[in-house]
Amino acid sequence: MPVTLVSILEGRTPAQKQSLMEAVQTAIAATLKLPPHDRNLRLCVHGPDEWLLPEGKGDAYTLVEIALFAGRTPETKSALYAAIVDTLEAQGVPRGDVFLRIIEQPRENFGIRGGIRADLVDLGYQVKV
Repeated sequence: MPVTLVSILEGRTPAQKQSLMEAVQTAIAATLKLPPHDRNLRLCVHGPDEWLLPEGKGDAYTLVEIALFAGRTPETKSALYAAIVDTLEAQGVPRGDVFLRIIEQPRENFGIRGGIRADLVDLGYQVKV
């Protein structure tokens, strides 16, 4: 059950923001083989005075941080990075303006479905992909 935070600068319309969130979620779900209901994605919009961007990055710079259960292979992570960059490029974000970060944690570090430790829950899908 990934928990995703997408950070962008101001300037996009509500429709563009929704499309961007859906695109990132679709890439995550397809790559990690998640069921459609397994989604938890937030969009954080910053003013230009609230974010010191890396040098040379433009107004479309997008930071995607994904906290997820440990267990995905390096190949799956590579496929995830590629899928997210591809979907963001289709949304008008240059490939070089995308930064991706995965934060992996053991399942027992997540409380889900009413506060049950995630390692005690049948998720209905494989984490080790």
